[in-house]
Amino acid sequence: MNLIFNIAKRKTDNVIQEIFTDSNFRGDVLFDEPMKGHTTLRIGGFADVLAVPRDAISVRNLISEARDKNIPVTPVGGGSNLLVADEGIGGVVVSTAFLNRMRVVEKLDDGIRLFVEAGSPLQKVVHFAKEKGYTGIEGLAGIPGFMGGAVKGNAGSFGYEIGTVIESVAIINPYGKLAILDPGYLDPGYRSSAIPDECIILSANIRLQKGDVHDVARRVKDFLREKRESQPLSEWSAGCVFKNPEDARAGRLIDEAGCKHLKRGDVEVSGLHANFFINRGSGRAADFLALMDVVKERVMKLFGYELEPEIKVVGRGGRCC
Repeated sequence: MNLIFNIAKRKTDNVIQEIFTDSNFRGDVLFDEPMKGHTTLRIGGFADVLAVPRDAISVRNLISEARDKNIPVTPVGGGSNLLVADEGIGGVVVSTAFLNRMRVVEKLDDGIRLFVEAGSPLQKVVHFAKEKGYTGIEGLAGIPGFMGGAVKGNAGSFGYEIGTVIESVAIINPYGKLAILDPGYLDPGYRSSAIPDECIILSANIRLQKGDVHDVARRVKDFLREKRESQPLSEWSAGCVFKNPEDARAGRLIDEAGCKHLKRGDVEVSGLHANFFINRGSGRAADFLALMDVVKERVMKLFGYELEPEIKVVGRGGRCC
């Protein structure tokens, strides 16, 4: 176990330190860790503790010990679609970044079964499928973050969703128990699944169909080009801020409400795609939330749509937007 203390560390609760000793934790443990370095938005205060386990046993034991000691646990993946409060996150934050293995479990006549750990970058999986000519996830090209977050939020684009290729998901529940979930339980919906927020996703088994390698590569290339032309992929953002209403597109509503380039502090509505908020350098969570409020109010007033957040807000003083 690697214990890493920041120079500006605060006094850390001995109970939290005991969790890692008592659980025989394998991985990195960072105390008073600035979370802005662990999100695509580059916003957020300090985590009391950031734990990065190296194996599933460490995850299980950590969750169990934290529950016994009444210490809250907050799972994070690749840090996309995530807004961390300026006041930081109490308890233990768990990152699955070291759980990043991927392997072919079974070759089938019409495709493959693939085992993917939760910390595997989603684009690593898309690239593998493209190179081998397997179809089913081409539309996920360009979506940031880890596999675990993609599964939890049923990531999708261009008519593709990760939920359509999942055969099973392994999780650690809030009691520190391993559970295997089948697609019937997952109930994937629009940017959602039935997996509780308190669970840690370990891995997923997915099934991809055999396709033509050139056709798959062409589709991935076309989807990526379209995203680069229409989304601020190189900017600091959390991805789409709001879900699309059932019969409209959030970005278009926000644009037509005159919100492009609207700013609060150092957070700005993108001029390229209005459903992306950009951190221009020193943005704060408070700025982001204030901008969300303004945008929601304008869209409701002009068009009568109640925009629902797609991003997740975590931390002290965080709110359900």
